[in-house]
Amino acid sequence: MSAIWSFWKNASPKRKRIYSYVFVFVLAVVITFAGTLVPLGVEEANKLSDQVGQMLVENDDLTSLSIAIFVNNCRICLIMFIPVFGALFGVLSLFSTGVAIKALSIVQGVSPSFMLLALMIGPIFWIEFIAYSLGMTESVWLFRRLTQRRWKELKRAAILIGITVGLLAIGAVVESWMILFL
Repeated sequence: MSAIWSFWKNASPKRKRIYSYVFVFVLAVVITFAGTLVPLGVEEANKLSDQVGQMLVENDDLTSLSIAIFVNNCRICLIMFIPVFGALFGVLSLFSTGVAIKALSIVQGVSPSFMLLALMIGPIFWIEFIAYSLGMTESVWLFRRLTQRRWKELKRAAILIGITVGLLAIGAVVESWMILFL
């Protein structure tokens, strides 16, 4: 255990940030996978799948679907930046994403693990999970730095919010295009 702490203590502040982002990214994937392990009946799966499909019915063109996806993902990600609460909200959101993946896999008759792996191959997974990991990690760092009265962290948070909004905008367009045209 002391080797882990010495590893952390000997790391530069920049390395600590990078390690934090990577750790939270891996944790996000594990939490999402855990959501796919929740037992669901066919009726529950159909209900969840219908909720996901409702967005497609209401937004049948590239622009409206991109905006709907962007607003949904951006709202979730921005909440993740709230100190402490945001990280907890992120865990719940990612777990719920895993449950939704499980529901879609039941409806489509494929393994939830296969569906998650298939999603991980695509660019949308990487774009969204990087954005969510940035938000959740910054939630913890922001809390820590503000309790230390290190106000420069607010500037970093603003920059990261800008980056995540940009990533999620790109992700929404790519996701909409893939849904409508592939």
